[in-house]
Amino acid sequence: MPEDVRYELDGHVGIVTIARPQVHNALRRKTYDELAELVQTSTARVLVITGEGRSFCSGDDVRELMNGGEENSAPRPAPRLTPAAGALLQTNIPVIAAVNGPAVGWGMEMALMADLRVAARRAKFGELFVKRGLCSDVAGIARLAQLVGRERAAELLFTGEVIDAERAERIGLVGRVVDDEQLMPAALQLARKIAANPPLAVAALKSGLREALDPDWSELGRWVSTRLGELFRTEDHREGVKSFLEKREPNYVGR
Repeated sequence: MPEDVRYELDGHVGIVTIARPQVHNALRRKTYDELAELVQTSTARVLVITGEGRSFCSGDDVRELMNGGEENSAPRPAPRLTPAAGALLQTNIPVIAAVNGPAVGWGMEMALMADLRVAARRAKFGELFVKRGLCSDVAGIARLAQLVGRERAAELLFTGEVIDAERAERIGLVGRVVDDEQLMPAALQLARKIAANPPLAVAALKSGLREALDPDWSELGRWVSTRLGELFRTEDHREGVKSFLEKREPNYVGR
C-alpha cells in the first residue's frame, strides 16, 4: 500500500495527494515511485494532484536525496527521464494541479507537468534548483517557457525567486487563483467538466498537444540527468545544501 501518496477515486476523477505534511510534502525516493505507479495505473478520466496540509510540495527531501550536502559516491543510474516525470508528461489522462500552498523545486516541476493549474491565494512558486547548485528538471527547462515566455522563465530559473499566486496568474503560470477554501471545489468542478466529455477524444487532444508543442521528453530527460550528475559533484552544490540546512547565507566558489 502507498504510504507517501494517497489516492481516491471520485466518480471518474482521481485525486492524488502527496501526504508527507510533516516535511511540507517533500519527496523521497518512495514518494517518487508511488507517484509514478499511481499515475501509470490510474483508470480515472482526469487526475487532480494536490498536497496534504498547507504545502503543495517543497521539492526533494534534501537530507535523503541530496545526501545532506555530503559527497555521495554511490553509482548513478544511466541518464534518463525519471519515471515520475515520464508518468506525468506521457500519460493521456488530463492532469490538474490544485496548488494549495508553496510549490518549489520539484514541487513547481510537478505543477508544470500538469495540463492545468488552479492555485490557492496562499500558493507560492519557485524554481529553487539554482540555489542548490543544480539545474531544474525537464518541465522547468521546457514547459515553463511555454507558459510564461523565455525571458520570464529565464528570470525565474536564474534567480530562484519565489513568486506569489497573484503574480503567477499575471504571467500565465497558473490558469486561475481562488480563495484558499475554494481550491478543491474549483479544481474538482473543472475536473468533472472534463471527465464528462468523451474520454477517447480528450485523450487524443492531450496526445495532439504533446505532439504539437512538447520536446522529446526522453531526450531532454537524458540531458538533464547528465547535467545533474555533473552538478551533484560540485562544491557549489554541497555548499547550497549545507547552507540551507544550517540556515545561513551560501558562499559559492564556481567549482
